[in-house]
Amino acid sequence: MSDLRPVLTVAADGDVRVVTLNRPERLNGVSEELHRRLSEVWRELAEDTGARAVVLTGAGRAFSAGGDFDHLLRHHDDPELRDRSIRLDRTIQTDMMRFPLPVVAAVNGPAVGLGCSLALGCDLVLMAEDAYLADPHVSVGLVAGDGGVTLWPLLTSLLRVKEYLFTGDRIPAATAVELGLANRIVAPADLMDEALALARRLAAQPAEALRATKAALATVVEQVSRSGMEVALQAERSTMTSPDHIRIINDLATRARRRTDHSEED
Repeated sequence: MSDLRPVLTVAADGDVRVVTLNRPERLNGVSEELHRRLSEVWRELAEDTGARAVVLTGAGRAFSAGGDFDHLLRHHDDPELRDRSIRLDRTIQTDMMRFPLPVVAAVNGPAVGLGCSLALGCDLVLMAEDAYLADPHVSVGLVAGDGGVTLWPLLTSLLRVKEYLFTGDRIPAATAVELGLANRIVAPADLMDEALALARRLAAQPAEALRATKAALATVVEQVSRSGMEVALQAERSTMTSPDHIRIINDLATRARRRTDHSEED
């Protein structure tokens, strides 16, 4: 049945739309299908005349653990998939920048890699107290092309950007707020209620003024980030076939399979 379940869902709560990454058994790791849906959903929502604000969250105990290992492994031998993934990354980043409605991230658990970029691509970020951010692209032999290079320097100091992108270290929720990567932390049980309340408040604001303000800010963000985004995306594509990346991902995938096998035996 899990194969029939949509990897991304959109639910209406009045004039708020709740977008949920929906692969909880894989910690909402980004498969090829989820990657594609993330590249489509923002234009779909922009055409939803009844929508005034959006909440983005993850099903289960994670926001998103980043790239799914099976999906990452396929990139090593498939140049068309590598090209397609870079196109999708570009579309996701650009469409989120240009998306006309306010988006609130409800970070309910780990937000890693692309998951971290999705959270930080939102307009406001609420984090559960036990959630964390991390971008381990460099640690797995990749360039941080799907948002780290683009977004982080606009949100916090370049020194802290380098520290966390170069090391891939986890950023606890309280530290994320301190750095300017999140707005506030919330008790896990209250996260969705607070995210929805904030989204409803934004939805009640004068629509034209809010959208125009967001569009003006998006112009600044896009002008600052565009060249860095392209350099990072092309560099990420190149590192998808680097010996370091292939070795590390194969090792991580093997460990993950062993853990799964042991848990099934138990």
